[in-house]
Amino acid sequence: MRERPGVGLGLALLSALTFATSGTFARPLITGDWSAEAVVLARVGIAALVLAVPALLALRGRWPVLRRNAGTLVVFGLLGVALAQACFFNAVRYLPVGVALLLEYLGIVLVVGWMWLVHGQRPRLLTVAGSLTALCGLVFVLDLTGAGRLDPVGVLWGLGAGVGLAGYFVIAGRVDPALPSVVMASGGMAVGALVLLLLGLVGALPLRAGTADVSFAGHEMSWLVPIAGLSLIAAVVAYLTGVAGARLLGARLSSFVGLTEVMFAVLIAWLVLGELPSAVQLLGGALIVAGVAVVRVDELRGGRPEPVDERADAPALA
Repeated sequence: MRERPGVGLGLALLSALTFATSGTFARPLITGDWSAEAVVLARVGIAALVLAVPALLALRGRWPVLRRNAGTLVVFGLLGVALAQACFFNAVRYLPVGVALLLEYLGIVLVVGWMWLVHGQRPRLLTVAGSLTALCGLVFVLDLTGAGRLDPVGVLWGLGAGVGLAGYFVIAGRVDPALPSVVMASGGMAVGALVLLLLGLVGALPLRAGTADVSFAGHEMSWLVPIAGLSLIAAVVAYLTGVAGARLLGARLSSFVGLTEVMFAVLIAWLVLGELPSAVQLLGGALIVAGVAVVRVDELRGGRPEPVDERADAPALA
């Protein structure tokens, strides 16, 4: 499953780029009549519906494959979709968004630790160096200087988001190859949307939405425009390419490529919102790319460091 690293890297980068658009699309909704949790629910719920028909077509009646992987889909939806996003948006209630995002991306360190403790894949020196370089770059990109004292409640929520992010990369990278990527993405988002909806119905999460026009990229337009962007670009494309990329690259490398989401988010904010990145942020972006490159070199030197599930020999991309 690792014989197409170039394709996997391209898919992972596309996933990071499209995930990075979520903040730009969500901002006019959250600053308007929508709660953050309602935005997340709309994002993954609509995306799950859009991918439902392609997912059924990709299965081609192979229901035993779906039943065999039902538990994986549920865990993926709980960790990679519901937990990661719900914890992150709760973290930003107590912390600056940059600090919350940094805590979430600490989940990448958890991926390396998981592969070491559970699968005995001790990180080599280059992986450790790449990890430290990429995380240092993340700090520079987020430009956290001047952040005040951190609320411990917010820190716990942020770390919870990190656990969810780690689960996303680990599960997506080790799923049954007979399960098409589109089924993995659609099923996971459907589970995540259902969990978020249930939490909203019991009052654990505020679900508030509106139909007023919003200001997006300097123009007044319908709320449907950012919702469509969130659902189709930041969810359908992002999750589908992310799952496919992780299955080709493996959990560890795909998680580090995912760090480029932060760099892409800075660039998108510059292009759409006119927020020019500072020299410190540009330096951080360079460090992230360098860290990913170091980890990539280590993966190539190590051959096939992550065991592949051989329960079926169907292609990962279906």
